[in-house]
Amino acid sequence: MQIEIMETKITILCENDTSKRAARFCRSEWGFSAFVETNQVKILFDTGHTSLYKQNANALDIDLNQTDFVVLSHHHWDHTSGMLSHEFKEKKKLILHPHILEKVSEEKAHLFNRDFELIASETSLEFAPGIFYLGQIPRVMSFEKGEHKGDSMLDDSAIAIKTAKGVIVLTGCSHAGICNICEYAKEVTDQDLYAVVGGFHLTQKIQATVRKTIEYFKAENVEHIYPMHCVDFPTLVRFYDEFKTIKYATGDVINL
Repeated sequence: MQIEIMETKITILCENDTSKRAARFCRSEWGFSAFVETNQVKILFDTGHTSLYKQNANALDIDLNQTDFVVLSHHHWDHTSGMLSHEFKEKKKLILHPHILEKVSEEKAHLFNRDFELIASETSLEFAPGIFYLGQIPRVMSFEKGEHKGDSMLDDSAIAIKTAKGVIVLTGCSHAGICNICEYAKEVTDQDLYAVVGGFHLTQKIQATVRKTIEYFKAENVEHIYPMHCVDFPTLVRFYDEFKTIKYATGDVINL
């Protein structure tokens, strides 16, 4: 099948830090939100935990009302609570794992059902040509726990975008395991990895997992790696040493 997606632009609307280029007009908070633009669709991926993603979008001249799809990576507050302050003028399609509706507050669940056209899926879903919501991620890597504080986190998912150079994977926190997510993205899209962007949930407390993850990305020969949000500083240094990765933050734009 011919790949139609020629360019993908990912603007970081919310991340723990603010980039130098946007420091004068954007602010940051603990959380994650990204605005994805291809030649076909515009996607709001996660919303941080306050209205800050909207303020930053305005500062970056992004009209969120042009969003075609809203996708939530998982139920945690620092990725979903910004939804409470949305200002969409019409019902947008909201893609999520059905467990999210069970895990978020009653207020959020009511808002999701009232204000959005819900698309709840446990399985992978091609919601636009060449763009997939991965749904429930199989746990196949023995070195990744695939859970968070005793929660199996079956609702933790990601987006996979097919391109002529391979698949782009966009994650929120990777509680399912970043390598598990990447393996499933490869399976769903039948492509090799081209770029991996977002929260990897890796810290120095799990050194063995960090080491195995670095080995995995080396073996996969991933061209672009952008760890952020839930990756601690020592681990970011490890990634810089191995891959010369740059830590992207609020206001930064990734063109792939």
